[in-house]
Amino acid sequence: MFKKLAIGAAFAIALAPVASNAAGGGEQHIEDFQFSFEGPFGTWDQHQLQRGLQIYTEVCAACHGLRYVPLRDLEALGYSEDEVTAYAAGNFEVFDPELDDFRPAKPVDHFPANDGVGAPDLSLMAKARAGFHGPYGLGINQLVNGMGGPEYIASLLDGYTGHEKEEAGTVLYENTAFPGGWISMAPPLSDEQVEFADGHANDVEHMSEDVAAFLMWTAEPKMMERKYSGFVGVVFLTLLSVLLYLVNKRLWAGVKGKKKH
Repeated sequence: MFKKLAIGAAFAIALAPVASNAAGGGEQHIEDFQFSFEGPFGTWDQHQLQRGLQIYTEVCAACHGLRYVPLRDLEALGYSEDEVTAYAAGNFEVFDPELDDFRPAKPVDHFPANDGVGAPDLSLMAKARAGFHGPYGLGINQLVNGMGGPEYIASLLDGYTGHEKEEAGTVLYENTAFPGGWISMAPPLSDEQVEFADGHANDVEHMSEDVAAFLMWTAEPKMMERKYSGFVGVVFLTLLSVLLYLVNKRLWAGVKGKKKH
């Protein structure tokens, strides 16, 4: 009986990816990018985050908002208070109920929402999307590689093949990272679309990584602090365990050392 169950389970796991692809209409490929913030000791690359912000501002903000991200948090990317103030006022307008009108954004405001074309907000996109999957429904790869939200975003932006089709009056674009293989969003990035002050490469692949890293920061701005707290907690618990072990040995040494007569 057990042997039959084991064979049946193995057969189901083997067929699961095939069934998943058949239901979605195409194989989903997510590239495993090596981001600087990954791992227990990873850190943000501020230059990459600044480039990602520039890409978002010049390209993505036309359709997508960041409604949960305060503009003042941009100081964490290495900008001064004056630079954040200038950036906010020069790029966004927010509605002020007291004025009953729009005014230039200030650091105390959030990035404005932008859902006029039905595009999703990107504030938490890097956490909402999962990039790595194992056999259907099991998520085995996520135990090893993590959720893979930034990898999904970068793979999506760099996954357009150039093929397109029309269905029910809607133009769809082939994308190797999107579930099902076809997406209604036109390719947002093109080579040399954005010029960086630091002269960094501006091909689609590198820009995809930069904006994906920035969106990971918008979703987890306190990631480094959380990692530090976790590391301190592990060290503290390790030392406490050692001390408790030594105290335990000392307290019970007299009892355990007695010989039975």
